[in-house]
Amino acid sequence: MKALLLENIHPAGIRLLTDRGYEVETLPSALGEDDLIAALDGVDLLGIRSNTMLTPQVFAAAPRLRAVGAFCIGTNQIALDEATRHGVAVFNAPYSNTRSVVELAIGEIIAMARHLTDHNARMHAGEWVKSAKGSHEIRGRSLGIVGYGNIGSQLSVVAESLGMRVLFYDIVDRLALGNARRMESLEELLSEAETISLHVDGRTANRGIWGEAEFSMMRPRSLFLNLSRGFVVDTDSLKRHLDSGHIAGAAIDVFPTEPKKNGPGFDNPLRGTPNVILTPHVAGSTEEAQENIGYFVANKLADYAENGSTVLSVNLPAVQAQRPGARRIMHLHRNVPGVLATINTILAEHGTNIEGQTLATRGQTGYVVLDIAGEVSDAVVAALKAMPEAVRVEVR
Repeated sequence: MKALLLENIHPAGIRLLTDRGYEVETLPSALGEDDLIAALDGVDLLGIRSNTMLTPQVFAAAPRLRAVGAFCIGTNQIALDEATRHGVAVFNAPYSNTRSVVELAIGEIIAMARHLTDHNARMHAGEWVKSAKGSHEIRGRSLGIVGYGNIGSQLSVVAESLGMRVLFYDIVDRLALGNARRMESLEELLSEAETISLHVDGRTANRGIWGEAEFSMMRPRSLFLNLSRGFVVDTDSLKRHLDSGHIAGAAIDVFPTEPKKNGPGFDNPLRGTPNVILTPHVAGSTEEAQENIGYFVANKLADYAENGSTVLSVNLPAVQAQRPGARRIMHLHRNVPGVLATINTILAEHGTNIEGQTLATRGQTGYVVLDIAGEVSDAVVAALKAMPEAVRVEVR
């Protein structure tokens, strides 16, 4: 089988797939829709990061595609409903770069509190300004975390270990870690926190949630970080509050519009603004995190292609399928009553003996893995594919 890996997937992922016998093609950048459709001809497994958009048209034009690996946390760049409708499994790496994001957030909080970017710029310009004015320790100061999931909660623990007072707000009821305090409303959080760090996910409902009203509610001379999603924040509003001095500093790693490849082409209103740290979507991009992600996602792709295992799939029912010595049938179907009975009837009518069977459902999708004693005839495969509920049927 053939795998196509885009956007500089870490060599650990390439090596794993190659060692397991896959033909692997790599490209350093994302592809537009037309180029991607052309590149997917003959491809079974696709690996991407955040800049490759998998539209409904891509899935419709790639019937051979079996699985997609998002070598990152988010999957909002993937039309998941269409992937499911075409029987394509999607995997991501929801925990592999958590520590990297947290460490960057802590480093940027300290850098802004100490005005390190300003000191650095002056020194490079040959100007010596030794002064404590405007520089503060983060110990004893309050950090407000918006979004208390995997990253937000770990940031909470690390910040508290450095002496910060941690407050958080989440629309989901989350258990506070350590001495962190859950706030009942965003307004309450903003009235107390001296630094705000956003760690929300990429769901559509989060688009534009942080704008003029939210910046206005923040405490004067507070710090602001966004290491979550670019479309969450109104950059023009942030610029106005930085220019007025209401916001003392900002660290931004994600942007509403990001270049598709490295090099010139980045433009944003925040460029050139004092005490603003701009980074090119690298919060999770450490060698350690990318190696972990590369190995983790590539292994999930290979396990699905070889064994039918869908554990931690974003869009398919979870089936832990350890491969015995038998042949395996993987049957993805619409989740309606009677499908499993029909499958078993077809196998019985053709004298096919089942050694093991696992069924799981998720919303409108059902997935059954069958381990078969002996060979699986072409007639069995044809009958299973002919079922009106069938989405994808494969035999290993």
